[in-house]
Amino acid sequence: MHPYFRHARLALLALLSAASAAAGYEVAFSDSDYSRQVCSGMWGDADTYINVTFDPRTSYGQVAMAIYEWKDVKYLGAVTSESDDSLPQKTYVCTTDAVTSGLCLYQDIGKFIYNSTDGTPMNQTSFWTASVTLDQVASSRSKPDHLRTRSGTASIQVHPIPRQESETLNPSPAGMLTYTGPIQYQVRKTGYYCVAIVPVTIVPPASRQVSSETQYHPTYNGVVLFKNTFDGQLPAADYPKVNFYLSMFFAYALFGCAWAWLCYRHMTELLPIQHYLSGLVAFMVVEMAANWVYYRYLNAHGKNAASIVFLFVVAILDAGRNALSFFMLLVVSLGLSVVRETLGRTMIKCQALAAAHFVFGVLYAVGIVELSLESTSALVLLLFVIPLAFTLSGFLMWILHSLTGTMNQLAARKQRYKLKMFQRLYYILLAAVVVIAIFFVVSSYSFSDRLAEDYAAKSWRARWWLLDGYLALLFFVAFWSIAYLWRPTEHNRRLAMSDELAQEDEDAEDYDLEALQSRTAAREDDEITLVNNRREPEPLAENHVVFEIGDEDAGSDDEADATKKRRGGERKSVEEHEGSTDEREGLMRGRGRDRND
Repeated sequence: MHPYFRHARLALLALLSAASAAAGYEVAFSDSDYSRQVCSGMWGDADTYINVTFDPRTSYGQVAMAIYEWKDVKYLGAVTSESDDSLPQKTYVCTTDAVTSGLCLYQDIGKFIYNSTDGTPMNQTSFWTASVTLDQVASSRSKPDHLRTRSGTASIQVHPIPRQESETLNPSPAGMLTYTGPIQYQVRKTGYYCVAIVPVTIVPPASRQVSSETQYHPTYNGVVLFKNTFDGQLPAADYPKVNFYLSMFFAYALFGCAWAWLCYRHMTELLPIQHYLSGLVAFMVVEMAANWVYYRYLNAHGKNAASIVFLFVVAILDAGRNALSFFMLLVVSLGLSVVRETLGRTMIKCQALAAAHFVFGVLYAVGIVELSLESTSALVLLLFVIPLAFTLSGFLMWILHSLTGTMNQLAARKQRYKLKMFQRLYYILLAAVVVIAIFFVVSSYSFSDRLAEDYAAKSWRARWWLLDGYLALLFFVAFWSIAYLWRPTEHNRRLAMSDELAQEDEDAEDYDLEALQSRTAAREDDEITLVNNRREPEPLAENHVVFEIGDEDAGSDDEADATKKRRGGERKSVEEHEGSTDEREGLMRGRGRDRND
């Protein structure tokens, strides 16, 4: 191999290994942030950790730093005063005032206060804290001694404390920690971890009269890296979506292949509604694949301009899937191609509702990804949720109302086979509505507590399921249950514009126009002449359903009329023949009596 290619290959491998090693969920922070802590859920194992990196070009001064799992937040800070309500409820950083109040020790100045009311030692918790000076060695040497003294660093011995192997996984340093590189915190358990950073200016008691103009106030910028069990830049709360949408893609593809096979077997028997369903199946396979690729891209590259464009594409596909599905379900419930040939102006209303649901669906899909539930106001969240809820409710109410009307019409026309299909469709939709109602109650209860301090810590594992997974799985089950009812079979013609023939004599009269016209005038004659002579039809099995399918010839109606006339003539000739026979028999009997007389 040429040396050039060998070196290029080695460089590429080194670059890939470095990128994979640095892959993780990153959150930027600075001294101007309103919130002084960064939190994220983490999936823990032997190789997971948290890295805190400060920018040496813009960071200097001293900060108090703490890393802990949320379950140990009760040990953070000490109650300031139980009698004076004007004071803050808790004091979190050890300062000279806190030392004077007896909340912490002098050697802990610049650190977060660890306060255990139950006597639990710090090394038995996840709590880690340190007073970190951000002055690099070179910059510290170049600073004037008087500036370093007034910053408060001269009052405390500065001892860089390297990590040492001990029984404690993350031991807190005893003195001040000089920042020389990323501070690493080992994570071995799955949980919700927080990194708290607070700028502090410590002034010894002897120099309290120093002018504030000469004091040294900290400034910093940096990044917190959460390295999870997976390689990528997604937060731990969103990573389950990658595997979920991959599973949904395979599920839709598998069921889609089965649907395609049925369509192939009964290609000549397909109905228009089955062509539409085939297109919707293909659309949903593409939509699930797009969702999976989108989250894979976010995991690999993070949020950028391309990811925003990709987000809008996925949102449009998702909203289009929902709008098309509800639209098709609505026109089916209205009886299109089965009970009615056309919907007239009702079709325009259906299209308008589908278009509105599509627009609101796009806004909702973008909003749940871009907005933060903890910091976004309730009014903004409702602007994304309420319009979609209204169109969804409109679809569901209209579908159920139309389906009920269609079933009543089919029952009045004695269309038992079609009625059974629409009844099953009704039960599927009713079950879906019940599940959605349960989901609405559960999600409302969960999101009602979203402003609580521990909401994110409690819900980070299940948030993706409430926002995406639950409804996606419900849609999957409901759609394929309905598709099973309308699947291609050899009896597809039963779903066309045809009527089921009656299996009983009383119901048969409902489909005979001639009988409807002459029922009143000839009912008594029919009972006298036909009851004793006609042969009762053999009962059909319950699973045998006979449909009247229209002839394809243009002259089929004429032939049917001719057949009815021919059968009427044959019936009349038989009656005349029977009447003449009875008359001859009467005459013969009369002559016989005359002869005997």
